[in-house]
Amino acid sequence: MLNENIPNSPSTPGGRTRHRRRPSDGTSEDSKQNERNLLVNDRSKYKSMLIRAYSTIWMIGGFALIIYFGHLYITAMVVVIQVFMAKELFNLLRQVREDTRLPGFRLLNWHFFFTAMLFVYGRILSQRLVNTVTSDKFLYQLVSSLIKYHMVICYSLYIAGFMWFILTLKKKMYKYQFGQYAWTHMILIVVFTQSSFTVANIFEGIIWFLLPASLIVINDIAAYIFGFFFGRTPLIKLSPKKTWEGFIGASIMTIISAFFLANVMGRYQWLTCPRTDLSTGWLHCDPGPLFKPDYFTLPGWIPAWFPWKKISILPVQGHALCLGLFASIIAPFGGFFASGFKRAFKVKDFGDSIPGHGGITDRMDCQMVMAVFAYIYHQSFVVAQNISVDTILDQEQATLYMKLGQILHQRMVG
Repeated sequence: MLNENIPNSPSTPGGRTRHRRRPSDGTSEDSKQNERNLLVNDRSKYKSMLIRAYSTIWMIGGFALIIYFGHLYITAMVVVIQVFMAKELFNLLRQVREDTRLPGFRLLNWHFFFTAMLFVYGRILSQRLVNTVTSDKFLYQLVSSLIKYHMVICYSLYIAGFMWFILTLKKKMYKYQFGQYAWTHMILIVVFTQSSFTVANIFEGIIWFLLPASLIVINDIAAYIFGFFFGRTPLIKLSPKKTWEGFIGASIMTIISAFFLANVMGRYQWLTCPRTDLSTGWLHCDPGPLFKPDYFTLPGWIPAWFPWKKISILPVQGHALCLGLFASIIAPFGGFFASGFKRAFKVKDFGDSIPGHGGITDRMDCQMVMAVFAYIYHQSFVVAQNISVDTILDQEQATLYMKLGQILHQRMVG
């Protein structure tokens, strides 16, 4: 009788009326789910915060110690990070059952990895290696020969790996093997593209590595704190715990920190001088105009109790504001990309090597985007302005040697 009074209502064979869920119902459920995912509503947030803070303190302490040791140790740290990132990404698509049927196939991934490492670091550090061994005639000749045939060696290793891959192809395993081959090459592009720019930044002056990396860390910590206490509005569905409050608060803190950090870092030659070899000794150089302070007198309306009447501003602080703006607005999209990537593969984190943070790759997603921008920005807007006296003298010496060579050649011919 009830169904007769409602002529168009769909019913089940048992006579029960089925009600369609309205679109608004789904929207409200999604919004409620997003609110439950917010960090401010997480009941175990204080425990996770303590774990995360403990790991962060250890990482920052170790990072500061490595910075103190210098360029070569920082480069070694980058290499270790690359190895861990590659391991996490290799394991992401690994299938144990298939790997047991392909003994030695996993070694092929690492063969391509170390071949790419030899190629990238050989291109970046070759001239600095030559400058390091110039005092030893035997080492100089050996290194010069290796550099001369560097590309041939790397290409031969790659071709050997390519042939190894072809010879290990098995019937009914073609799809998995070619998928692993493509995945390996994608990892090499992602990891070594970022790392090549990072190492180049290190040897241009530690500040061009340290400042961008520090800004990403500050942005990440500030976003966590602001989201922890004030986060109410979800920012993006790919990362449910990210909020607008955390994003805006972190952006302001990152830009302010960039301005003041550049003033502090720019006063130490250990951080500003470029390294032209692979030694670990202390550096002394002309810092260039970017790191020489300009003094400004404060206006008269400043209260008398204010301790400073003049302030010093380094020109590099203007560039730091640009880096801070990128680190706070654009670089977080590297994290959003990683979040979407993890959702596609249905994993929470890339690894579990850092308690409270996940894996190494989880901490490096924004750093990869930032390192590339820092290098491009430095080469485009800084290098031309930061010509030091030492650089000018080197150029003048090279010109003088060339002219002397021309004069001697003319006299010999005459």
